[in-house]
Amino acid sequence: MWMKRRILALLFALLATQLGALVNPAYACGCGAMIPDGQSRIGVDRETSVVRWDGRTEQIVMRFTVGGDAHRAAWIMPVPGRATVELGDGKMFDELTRLTRPVHKDRGYFWPRERDWPFSSDTRDGVGDRAPGSAAPPVGVVGREQLGDFDVARLTATDPDALRNWLESNGFKLPDRLATEVKPYVDQGWEYVAVRLAPRGPGHPLRGDLDPLRIRFDSARLVYPMRLSRMAQTPQSLGLYVLADHRMEPASPIGGSAPEVTFAGTIHPEDGPLADLAGAEPVFLTAVDQRFPVPSRIDADHELRATAKDTPYRRAIYHDKLLRVGGVPLWLLTLGAAMVVLTAASVAVVRRRERRPRPAGAS
Repeated sequence: MWMKRRILALLFALLATQLGALVNPAYACGCGAMIPDGQSRIGVDRETSVVRWDGRTEQIVMRFTVGGDAHRAAWIMPVPGRATVELGDGKMFDELTRLTRPVHKDRGYFWPRERDWPFSSDTRDGVGDRAPGSAAPPVGVVGREQLGDFDVARLTATDPDALRNWLESNGFKLPDRLATEVKPYVDQGWEYVAVRLAPRGPGHPLRGDLDPLRIRFDSARLVYPMRLSRMAQTPQSLGLYVLADHRMEPASPIGGSAPEVTFAGTIHPEDGPLADLAGAEPVFLTAVDQRFPVPSRIDADHELRATAKDTPYRRAIYHDKLLRVGGVPLWLLTLGAAMVVLTAASVAVVRRRERRPRPAGAS
């Protein structure tokens, strides 16, 4: 056990030094630890990911929207198997936004509301809501690539003494909390993708939408790493697009708000980056949105499972409109018709009374 703990602490020290001696953990993102350089700060305002799973292989294309004043940062993501990393295409997110956008529907109402006549002179309509068997090296750098703004290292480690020697020559101190939070991944034998976010230009901090990354690894279950997000100091927001054979759902909220399905249905991408990820056959797309108001409550990774039925769903935005006929409010026509009927009935009663024969002797 003591050996495993030493490996855990030393491994993540190696990750941090390998990415430029970024020593101050700040905010976490939805899928790993985000660490800025020096005394600067970085926050992940929004994380949007596309997950493709065919029952054997999982691919994640992720994009972060960040804020703060950091010019450099490192990001660490645990993965259950050997991963490959390449740049993703941001156009994929534009296509998914188009495919899953809500439909607009008109919804009529009968009685006038606050902004309708006679309560207001404004007659505008109201708008409603919105490699087996081979010996591993003591310190393994499985791969190292420069991908756009990212310096990507894929790492393993088995020998704590080799790591210790490396650390002593670099003089790095590991934040204790990060080592503690990652222990469950070490226990499960996961590997790690470590990414250094390089400066975009002199004097430019890391802000806005970063280039997306595409990560691929073998997995017999659909899992989305989230546990490291419990270190975040601000509320987290996750948008997840899942491409699979069936409609998928998170097995539990893992400490966040109830996941909200914003789209579910079969799509047929014919070309472009989405088609490249989804494959040639039609695929079921499930879009899930979730918020984590108190990140410290996150207690697991997201595991997604197929639902009992592939029920399609699409959000609708309703535009409430006062019912009219020929431009005249229906309620006014109805009241007018009712008044006519009542008037006619009253006249008929009066006339019947006038036509009754008077009793003999009546004056």
